Amino acid sequence: MRPLPEITPATEWFWKSGADGKLRVQGCNDCGQLVHPPVPICPRCRSRSHAPTEVSGRATVVGFTINAQQWSPAFKPPYVIANVALAEDASVRLTTNITGCEPTDVHIGQEVAVRFEQHEDVWLALFEPTGGTDPTDRVGEPDLPTPRAPLSADRFEHRAVLSGIGRSRIGRRLMVDPLELTVDACLKAVADAGLTLDDIDGLSTYPGPTAMGMSEGGVTAVEEALRLHPTWTNGGGDLPGPGGSVIAAMLAVASGLCRHVLCFRTVWESTYRALGLGSPGGRSSNSSSLWRAPFGAMSAANWIAMNANQYFHRYGANREMLAAIALNGRAGAALNPNAIYRDPLTLDDYMSARLVTTPFGLYDCDVPCDASIAVVVSDASVAGDLPKPAIRVEAVGTQILERVSWDQGIITHEPQVLGQAAHLWTRTDLRPADVDLALVYDGFTFNAISWLEGLGFCGIGEAQDWLDKGRRIALDGELPLNPHGGQLSEGRTHGYGFFYEAVTQLRHEAGERQVADARTAVVTSGGGTPSGVLLLQRDGV
Repeated sequence: MRPLPEITPATEWFWKSGADGKLRVQGCNDCGQLVHPPVPICPRCRSRSHAPTEVSGRATVVGFTINAQQWSPAFKPPYVIANVALAEDASVRLTTNITGCEPTDVHIGQEVAVRFEQHEDVWLALFEPTGGTDPTDRVGEPDLPTPRAPLSADRFEHRAVLSGIGRSRIGRRLMVDPLELTVDACLKAVADAGLTLDDIDGLSTYPGPTAMGMSEGGVTAVEEALRLHPTWTNGGGDLPGPGGSVIAAMLAVASGLCRHVLCFRTVWESTYRALGLGSPGGRSSNSSSLWRAPFGAMSAANWIAMNANQYFHRYGANREMLAAIALNGRAGAALNPNAIYRDPLTLDDYMSARLVTTPFGLYDCDVPCDASIAVVVSDASVAGDLPKPAIRVEAVGTQILERVSWDQGIITHEPQVLGQAAHLWTRTDLRPADVDLALVYDGFTFNAISWLEGLGFCGIGEAQDWLDKGRRIALDGELPLNPHGGQLSEGRTHGYGFFYEAVTQLRHEAGERQVADARTAVVTSGGGTPSGVLLLQRDGV
């Protein structure tokens, strides 16, 4: 059965609106602003008075993907998932399916009209082509507010250092208890910093207790296993990406609440799936799936692929741009004994691999794995006493400048990248030209493109030419990118693998993949979560 949304008093009117063949979205009774998804307050005038408002049901395709992956038995591929902008207000969009035509006939700018399909007590708004093409650009170039300037010259970042790193085994289907992996990584990180467990007075993680193989049980599980007595703990997903747990630890240290915070991130997705854990089925109720799962948009691969196709349409890029990211990652992984996939990868291999959801093929997607990585954040006063070079944090970028949404805000790039990247450069005098290597989140190849442009290493829409078929981001290139292989080849450790590699590179301990004289690195994590970015430097720069 098709995944259906949970019906609540706040959304019942939307999911049942199509019973009379009319599309309705939330409209403000005072200023007329249309809003989707529904919220209890108007984002324009802040009125609390709103009502379901009938719209024409006509829209324009602004993003789409042809899904080839069998995510759910209810959806037989190929099928089209699309982001459509309403004719009345192009800033109001729906994730939907395009029906009534061949999947390959769908294109950006296509004019479509709503048709409803009933499933039990839900009327799903699907769309089909009208035969026309919208001559107006309904998206426009990315346009963000100016990041807030620092309130003073003081930087909390400079009061903390990264003092230790540790990691467990990394692999596919290790069949190891995730807490065991976590303990392995934590003990190694503490020892790497020259500390003992008695020195640890803070714990920080992302995302805390959660299912789907995404954690070991959070702070509670680790505290119980190691029997620590922290003065401060942190865990949860509402942070600036997975790296937000490190930023939170820095804030705790900078405030004097802690002296040494143990940060950790554990995944065991491949074992979780192999064991058949979890309870599939049931109606969608959380914000990550409520508005997308009923249309077969089951994965972030689908959500980001729609944006990638908008980017391709707008800037004339093609899959060779994405291939440069994937091939570069595999070249780095070949020099990384811990990487899961180290075999050579050619352009022909990349192009001939099975499609997942256009434009993404198999090698555009990161590798689910089992692993744990830990980082110790310490008071900067201990930098001179550490057994290994301290890694200082020059600046962080955390400000949210766009909507925290996969389909309503920025759709030319990965969401929650451009704003945080812009914020980073307001907190430092350094500039992109000062960065020696980039560790950027590559859950999908397009994520890395978004970060490279957002951080200003090249202009918006210029990545394909700037990459120079991957030469510019190679180990000996102008900006070495993810020299360990990234999540595309080393394995998906949700951002913490980039911290581990950054510290290793800045300590000059990376062996064959060492970036020559690496002194400054940028590290990003997340995207759409929202995300965060840090600028790291070797002590003494």
